[in-house]
Amino acid sequence: MIAGPLVAFVTVVAALLTTDAVGLPLRDPDHVAALYLGLVGFGVVMLVGLDIAVRAGRHPGSFPPSRAAMRRVRRERWTLGRGLAVGSALIGFYVTYMAYRNLKSVVPLLRPGELFDRQLADLDRSMFGGNDPGALLHTLLGTGVQTHFLSAAYVAFIVFLPLTIGIALVFSRDLHAGLFYTTAQSINWGLGAASYFLLPSLGPVYADPTAFANLPASEVTHLQSVLLDQRLDFLRDPATGTPQSIAGFASLHISMSFTAAVAAHLLGLGRPLKIALWIWFAVTSANTIYLGWHYVLDDVAGVVLGATALVLAGALSGVDLRAGRRRRAVRPVRTSGWDGARGPATRPVAPPRSSESLPGSAAPDSRDVSAPSGRG
Repeated sequence: MIAGPLVAFVTVVAALLTTDAVGLPLRDPDHVAALYLGLVGFGVVMLVGLDIAVRAGRHPGSFPPSRAAMRRVRRERWTLGRGLAVGSALIGFYVTYMAYRNLKSVVPLLRPGELFDRQLADLDRSMFGGNDPGALLHTLLGTGVQTHFLSAAYVAFIVFLPLTIGIALVFSRDLHAGLFYTTAQSINWGLGAASYFLLPSLGPVYADPTAFANLPASEVTHLQSVLLDQRLDFLRDPATGTPQSIAGFASLHISMSFTAAVAAHLLGLGRPLKIALWIWFAVTSANTIYLGWHYVLDDVAGVVLGATALVLAGALSGVDLRAGRRRRAVRPVRTSGWDGARGPATRPVAPPRSSESLPGSAAPDSRDVSAPSGRG
């Protein structure tokens, strides 16, 4: 429960130190973090209501669920402790985001004139036989409706991230899994900010705009123009300008998408969800290059950040990632009877014993890992 707030505390301290070094206050530009927290918090409350209704309505003949059944589920599942844990995780995530925006904004003030776009672009071309990877994707995919599809997918990230966090916090059988995922994504903010200081860059579309001039106007081209104007205004007057948000290395769209996809495996989630998350990751990888946001090395570094965030989140949250593997190994089946708010009772069926198993070997773990752990 303390992992998320701890990450937020460390990131805020780092933001306070860096903004103070350039004579700026710590701030929430345009109250974006507060607005997101309010909107996502409201969405999570709605998801909690849905969770209660679905669980209460699992009994045959209990749809719509009775008020008594819903009260029972709320009392048993959504305890005060669980609510506080979810609330602190959400607050910690958006406080970390606010601190991240402050850290990102002062990179050009603390490292003025230091940009590595030329080196990153040269590395890209060396990996692709002298060709620019963005131009290759333009030729391969085309520059018509494909641009609008990839643009929409890129912009949809603003929905993808809070949606996955809300679902993880509300619907996880074991709340520790949701807290682990939220903590990992919070850590991504801090790691991303650190990478901006390590290798400052703008990204291909700003370093070489002519390479993307053939793309049709889209939501992304408008966003890129707005961000450039904000950066120029901020550099002219950091005290009054909206904190700038342009940084190339590393890609947080990639790191956070990778974190989501790998977390689905670590937590033993369903195959359709894992496939969907890897498709999302592949589309995100394409649009970051195609639209000129990032160099290839930015995306590679994003994968490294995402993996690092998962490792650190596991250490901080103490979640048992082996539970996901046990869940895949034990297949629950329906039996007669009713298991209260959890729906029809289940019993685990161990995988068939291999003909090569040695006599006297240990029996498979037969605990019912399909049921809530009780810690939530």
